[in-house]
Amino acid sequence: MSSVSPGKLFLVPAPLDFGCDEQAPLDEALPRGTLAAAAGITHWICENAKSARAYLKRIDAVIPLAAPLQAQQIQELPREVHKKGDHAGQFDARPLLAPALAGHDVGLLSEAGMPAVADPGSSVARAAHELGIAVIPLTGPVSLLLALAASGLNGQNFAFVGYLPQDSDARSQRIRELEALALRTGQTQLFIETPYRNAALLQALTQTLQHNTRLAVARGLTLASASVRSETVKGWRAKPQQADERAPAVFAIGR
Repeated sequence: MSSVSPGKLFLVPAPLDFGCDEQAPLDEALPRGTLAAAAGITHWICENAKSARAYLKRIDAVIPLAAPLQAQQIQELPREVHKKGDHAGQFDARPLLAPALAGHDVGLLSEAGMPAVADPGSSVARAAHELGIAVIPLTGPVSLLLALAASGLNGQNFAFVGYLPQDSDARSQRIRELEALALRTGQTQLFIETPYRNAALLQALTQTLQHNTRLAVARGLTLASASVRSETVKGWRAKPQQADERAPAVFAIGR
């Protein structure tokens, strides 16, 4: 048995400006303690190595990295994990944590926000628990909770349901199902969409939902251009608003 003490798995949040035209100042979007912890990590698991290096470069401009960017050890989650998700326990992430078993701290990183929340990564956290590796979530922005807090909808009973169907008929049916659940139970329903489909989703929501149902849309959270609009569907129909097809958005419905 190895005498080396295992490293820790740090869940490192990223700013919410991935893919946006503007970027939030990093030392305003994330606490300095989070940036300092990230700067000390040299082994990473991420969705995309290129964007991970870009984020590490931003960190380095605030707090110098423990190792040069070229020396950072970066592993990508398999592409099938991105497409199918890794929340059902089918993907074995234990091999990715070999550096932690060798004594190195490992950072888990998604493209934006907290890894494993509305993003891949839960398989890595689960594998760390199985291997006896401590899992340390660092403080940073989580778009779902920021949107919920700003929406005025029920923050004590809510559910995140991921993405809605792309097919228009199936999407409308799913919207009606979620609305019925929200109106019957008071449970706020949160969901997201790929930015270039934001406009189509917003149109489907305003056309399908009942006029007294409350709809909230939070766009570009933590950016200078951030906006949150929350009112009844009747109000949305009276004053239509074009959805931004570049900025990430979180949608919520409730009563």
